Amino acid sequence: MSVIKDVIAKVKQTDPYQPEFHQAVEEVMESLEPTVKKHPEFVKANIYERIVEPERTIIFRVPWVDDKGNIKVNRGFRVQFNNAIGPFKGGLRFHPSVNLGIIKFLGFEQIFKNALTTLPMGGAKGGSDFDPKGKSDGEVMRFCQAFMRELFRHIGSDVDVPAGDIGVGGREIGFLYGYYKKICNEHTGVLTGKGMSYGGSLIRPEATGYGVTYFAAEMLATRNLNFKGKKVAISGAGNVAQYAVEKVNQMGGKVISLCDSSSTIIDEAGIDGKKCDYVLDLKNVRRGRISEYTNEYKSLCYEGKNVWDVIREQGIKVDIALPCATQNEINDKNAAALVKNGCICVAEGANMPSTPEAIKVFQDKKILYGPGKAANAGGVATSGLEMSQNSMRLLWTREEVDKRLQIIMKSIHQVCYEIAEAYGKKGDYVTGANIAGFTKVAESMLAYGVV
Repeated sequence: MSVIKDVIAKVKQTDPYQPEFHQAVEEVMESLEPTVKKHPEFVKANIYERIVEPERTIIFRVPWVDDKGNIKVNRGFRVQFNNAIGPFKGGLRFHPSVNLGIIKFLGFEQIFKNALTTLPMGGAKGGSDFDPKGKSDGEVMRFCQAFMRELFRHIGSDVDVPAGDIGVGGREIGFLYGYYKKICNEHTGVLTGKGMSYGGSLIRPEATGYGVTYFAAEMLATRNLNFKGKKVAISGAGNVAQYAVEKVNQMGGKVISLCDSSSTIIDEAGIDGKKCDYVLDLKNVRRGRISEYTNEYKSLCYEGKNVWDVIREQGIKVDIALPCATQNEINDKNAAALVKNGCICVAEGANMPSTPEAIKVFQDKKILYGPGKAANAGGVATSGLEMSQNSMRLLWTREEVDKRLQIIMKSIHQVCYEIAEAYGKKGDYVTGANIAGFTKVAESMLAYGVV
């Protein structure tokens, strides 16, 4: 077998019950095949096998007390995957689906995503199977404090800097950081996504949604196209989806969909600025369900279905798709329906939202496809900018941060496009993103020797 196939086979043998991690490793490794011949030094130093093994995996018990005085127990994770180019960096996810395989897949993807941002950040990910939905603020606070009682010993501003992810928003970051500050007796940039009053950065909540839209715009520009007048499907209803809606509106597009874990809403009139503000209040303040949107605005609600199932089943026409919910939300049937219904561009605002079969459909049909490690890197890029501001004890203006974010997303697009073309895969952003991110990390690992 080839070096690449050997690595994939070993991962599956060593970690047999981690399908999401296997999927992420296969997607990256298979696209790295051209680098084996071009970089024999990577083969000699066994970089390919070393990069799929986390530097450190931490699993811990999280006991906490609910409002009724009952003692609950959850499991916490932090996978510190690779710090060759900078401190470990990656979000925390609180969701019932969280397990070691999912955290490893997310941490592995984070290595290459962070490398693409041009900022010095390594890859990590963490979280818990705790579900904040339906919990009181007091319960969430007590869980976050219990979680941080273990996590604090493994993180630091120059060691590992966690951020938010699914289930971890401003409320959770506040509780986590407050407890870290208390037990460590220091005010430092150890978490990102903080509130503006205690070290946060402007544009951070908007960054991933803005960034995926900027990346999609760069892809469209390669074919002399833009968002103006385009019908856009967006999945999710959290920060990424909310601010993708806002930025698409600013660029002249019309967003027709959003969803959460319970249902999908379709608004053919478009989710304009006023409606977007309603969604922000509904999800971030009242913590309601997206189905409530139909009580306020004329629209259709599909219970128990995601956006892509609805588009396929209802034959809805869309020009651009921005999946911003969760992993593997678009399967091959959904992908085929998107293409059939006129979709010309897919940019991923979530981590690995398209299955391998769906990606093959997009690539075979030659539509513009931006993988998450490139297209949704705006969030972690702005987290990196927050780290810089914390280190310098400065606060940049909204315009300054947004300008830097746009420059970073343009740079990511350019390097992905150029690397793909250099390896004979013009327009293949998967190959471009994977090789560009891998090469940067591999060269650093090579410089360090065997460590």
